[in-house]
Amino acid sequence: MAQYAVLIYAGDSAHHADATAADTAPHDRHAEELERSGALVAAYALTPRDLATSVRGDVITDGPFVEAKEIVAGFYILEAPDLDAALAIARLNPACQAGGGVEVRPVAGGGFVQHHAG
Repeated sequence: MAQYAVLIYAGDSAHHADATAADTAPHDRHAEELERSGALVAAYALTPRDLATSVRGDVITDGPFVEAKEIVAGFYILEAPDLDAALAIARLNPACQAGGGVEVRPVAGGGFVQHHAG
């Protein structure tokens, strides 16, 4: 089955220092539903934009790479039979109902790296 990256765009991350369970509940429920469906491969929530550090050449700058209204607030990898199925799953992301959105891209390759001790 094909894998797709779903990049979540929002005004900022719901996982900020003052976040309550109510703030993150829609995202947690969505992740649980994806996990139960068997489509979810991996998921990561990112910290708020003010914790970002950007690198351009030799210059390191506090803040996001590009100042924008929406940032990548998180991403996940899902498995789906085709792009249409991936889009149907992705459109259920809470960001799509809260003024943000998602970008869906086929994964070209990659995987998890196993670290060896010692």
